[in-house]
Amino acid sequence: MSSTEKYLQLDNTKVAIDREGFLKNLSDWNEEVAIALAQQESIDLGPSHWEILNLLRVFYQRHQMSPASRALVSLVRRELGADKGTSIYMMKLFQGSPARMANKIAGLPKPDNCL
Repeated sequence: MSSTEKYLQLDNTKVAIDREGFLKNLSDWNEEVAIALAQQESIDLGPSHWEILNLLRVFYQRHQMSPASRALVSLVRRELGADKGTSIYMMKLFQGSPARMANKIAGLPKPDNCL
């Protein structure tokens, strides 16, 4: 193990993450990992967060890609309704760059055009 490797420490396991905090192995994701990733970002996951995270994971399974901001808002609008499919709603749940943050907590790769 090199000193540059980073890990998310859970009760009994270590989960490898990259320098930005994204999972190195997508198969390491579970609810406990999501909670730990969210805690690192000072996010307390509630039902609204889980709704988005689960939607993202289904989208990724179907398309093998993480949606960027516009695509994420559009997906949420289509699947969960116009009241939730807005940038403002997403920013309230996932501060900063909502697509980047939501994909990270969902255990998915960083969207291609997110900094």
